[in-house]
Amino acid sequence: MMEATLGRTIAVLERTPASLGALLLGLPEIWTMRNEGENTWTVLDVVAHLIHGERTNWIPRANWMMQFGESKQFEPFDRSGHAHLMQGKSPEQLLDEFAQARSQSLSQLHAMNLQEADLERRGMHPTFSAVTLSQLLATWAAHDVNHLHQISRIMAHQYCDAVGPWRKYLGVMHCEGHSSSA
Repeated sequence: MMEATLGRTIAVLERTPASLGALLLGLPEIWTMRNEGENTWTVLDVVAHLIHGERTNWIPRANWMMQFGESKQFEPFDRSGHAHLMQGKSPEQLLDEFAQARSQSLSQLHAMNLQEADLERRGMHPTFSAVTLSQLLATWAAHDVNHLHQISRIMAHQYCDAVGPWRKYLGVMHCEGHSSSA
């Protein structure tokens, strides 16, 4: 396993908007508006969820941890709080909104001028109890990678029948943990 460092974390966070853009910009709507079945997310749900996380999760929680430590628990994250962000927006608009939100988040992260000791600061998570700032930031990067995988899986699912017998060789079509909204 690789040790999480701020530099390695930022390297992933900086690349996510461009990765999403390269994968999704200009695709026919059928690729972004379909899901994996009942109670699962579309590609656009995932992008809107990432925007919601930029606004309410990562940097707000990091700031909360720096200000209050373990003395005040931070707010639970509303995993379905993204639904209103999608209304009336094209994939291009959502991707642009995400790129702008991520750029702002990274600017705020850089402005925090975090030192090694800061990464060990602890905060109080509503479910997990005490967590470190390092864990929060590492989770942010892993969360991005998780959702890139999820988007790939949602897209592959659309061709589940079309690939015929080759399906057995396509691991992305056999992943567990479909994108439940619960």
